[in-house]
Amino acid sequence: MSSVSLGTTEALIDEVFLFGRVLRDALVSEGDGHIPRALTGVLLVLAARGECRQNELASELCVSQSSLSRQITDLVDVGYVTRHSDPADGRAFRIRVSPEGMAYVKHVRTQRAARMQKLMTGWNETEAAIALESIRHLKETLFDPEHRIVTSSNPIGTQSV
Repeated sequence: MSSVSLGTTEALIDEVFLFGRVLRDALVSEGDGHIPRALTGVLLVLAARGECRQNELASELCVSQSSLSRQITDLVDVGYVTRHSDPADGRAFRIRVSPEGMAYVKHVRTQRAARMQKLMTGWNETEAAIALESIRHLKETLFDPEHRIVTSSNPIGTQSV
């Protein structure tokens, strides 16, 4: 039995969903770069994660491997990602952000951080650190495989909201 009430969890789901939309609208600008937002998101996660297999990144992004494969191809085509055979398994690929991709990531992250910092005028460092810790804790809880729900319509193991 959970120590959090059903009402609180319902409200939390609503707020997290809306938070994602508000965050995207507040921080993501079409002027960030010349690639679509979805590709920028993939690139940011790959840069933070480091070199990996495509299936590992798909799992972390909670997307299908086929969807990610198309996005990786687009990122390879613009020169932001490199893809090479996995030495441990020639059928699989390993991907990593190229130096050009890292420059783009740095540019986007700097722009977004500056926008966020401006929006958080009135917050102090302690409040920001508490929010960061709460968001990390919630993300880690939701990403924990023990808590993920597998459904036939969502084969990667996450429950759709």
